[in-house]
Amino acid sequence: MQGIRPVGREASSRKYDLLSALMAHGLAGDKHRQRLVLRLMALITTRYNWQRDELTVGQAEIARLWSVDERTVKRDMARLRDLGWIVVKRPGARGRVSVLGLAFDRILLDTRPAWPNIGPDFVARMGGAGPEQAGAGEDSTVIPFRRPRPAATGSGPWAAACALLAAEDAPVFDAWLAPLTEAGIEGGQLVLLAPSRFHASYVLANLRERLVTALRRADPSLAGVTVRA
Repeated sequence: MQGIRPVGREASSRKYDLLSALMAHGLAGDKHRQRLVLRLMALITTRYNWQRDELTVGQAEIARLWSVDERTVKRDMARLRDLGWIVVKRPGARGRVSVLGLAFDRILLDTRPAWPNIGPDFVARMGGAGPEQAGAGEDSTVIPFRRPRPAATGSGPWAAACALLAAEDAPVFDAWLAPLTEAGIEGGQLVLLAPSRFHASYVLANLRERLVTALRRADPSLAGVTVRA
């Protein structure tokens, strides 16, 4: 999957690619998702600093841009953070607003099912021609063979998260996430066991955000994830 580079060569076209992916995703969703995506696109096009990956704007200003009250702003910004599309880079303090950033990889993963609606040229350009290619370009250390995928049994958060993770990026799931096993919940965090110390280190270093996002979508009460060998 082709990543978005906010600066450098082809930066302008990549910005349009991100907005196009969001647009197609929104149009394919229900009215609530359409409204949320439109509001995010409004923030990106009017207030987002591409070079610094920073969105620094107060709730009152967002409310004015969206033509809503601040309560609605607080609710929808929380939804965008829960989706993993917006991340807090620096919390607000002493009268200063929070500095936010965009999680490009997360947005691209979530919008990928709608890419064909734009056209095959867009899918090919973004590197999403097929599920087997989806995770191959992200890291050269991804194991190229497929492991037997365990059935997601039960109705717990890990089973639900596995279904989400496998659907969004099958090669990466099969190589790194399928071998993890659930070992309970400690301090609000789901504990997962990896087959080796290296495996646990790789998952924490490269896939922790994906895990946390999927788990919070499955169970919003979870605060995070711990991976042990």
